[in-house]
Amino acid sequence: MQLDFSRYSCQIALPGFNQQKQALLNQAKVLIIGAGGLGCPVALYLNAVGVGTIGIADHDVISTSNLHRQVLYGEGDLGKKKAKVAIQLLEKQNNATKLINHDVKVNSENILELIANYDVLVDCTDNFETRYLINDAAVITCKPLVYAAIYQYEGQVAVWNVQNEEGKFSPNYRDLFPEVDATQIPNCAEGGVIPTIAGIIGCTQANEVIKLITKSEGLLVGKLFIFNALNLESQVIKIGNITKTSITKIKHTPNPPHITITELKQGLAENQLDLYDIRTNEERNDYHIGGEHIILQKFEAYFENLPPNTKKIVYCASGKRSDELVKTIKQKHPEANIFSLKGGLRAWLDEINKV
Repeated sequence: MQLDFSRYSCQIALPGFNQQKQALLNQAKVLIIGAGGLGCPVALYLNAVGVGTIGIADHDVISTSNLHRQVLYGEGDLGKKKAKVAIQLLEKQNNATKLINHDVKVNSENILELIANYDVLVDCTDNFETRYLINDAAVITCKPLVYAAIYQYEGQVAVWNVQNEEGKFSPNYRDLFPEVDATQIPNCAEGGVIPTIAGIIGCTQANEVIKLITKSEGLLVGKLFIFNALNLESQVIKIGNITKTSITKIKHTPNPPHITITELKQGLAENQLDLYDIRTNEERNDYHIGGEHIILQKFEAYFENLPPNTKKIVYCASGKRSDELVKTIKQKHPEANIFSLKGGLRAWLDEINKV
């Protein structure tokens, strides 16, 4: 299909922008990982600006709590796959774009194959395990990565792993955060997020992708942009010019053992398990499904005193904190009889609402 420059005439008219740069966008292959609060505006604007090939990787379904910030979806989409719905809407916006649906849960087994055919990776995920996985895969395959994250009223954006004229690479996520204890930091569903920050940071992220592809000036390479939606203050933190990390292989991250809502109900009815709520005091007071309340920060130490043979189930709001906790405990105590409630309280409430 011949490129329709008239569609993009307003951006081609920009100083420093021309048909050659528009052609670079049309030739680019971009993979957006995560079709949530960040992925929605990123996908909308990259599709609108004329990126030729856009892949969207997400295995999740649309829930009610997504709608306030994930602007591609409506009430009629509840229960449907995010990536599929996103692509259907993007096709109506720009039918010249090649859109690819990757309905997969990104993990250490499939990440390298998933990113192989793309030029630029865009991290729109909301959990640390996947964030580190995408970063490491980008470094190993020498692909640039445009990163962003949001939490409550704040957001941040950076461009990682860009090769300079000397063949050296700019810093990556591990240069800034070598390791993070993900169990200590709730995600958006648990810690809250103002919806507009998703749009502001998602658009900023898309803007960095455009600048990267078109070789424009001012790219956030070796820098971290931070924005606060409450006071409208922003800052750019200089990280460095060259990476100081050495990443040579993908770290295998096994899934934690889970228990489903049905299995939990059966176990509770038969008195065959011990249930633990690891959320904060505020969350516990708001709503709970029983069990002993041991906040996350104290559970690991408390675990040493629990009966070793009892079946232990831990739960949080969405299952992410409990997943991380169970993985941490299983690494130290492989024989531990401990499980994370799959989907957390959100899954429990969804099950109740079906009845």
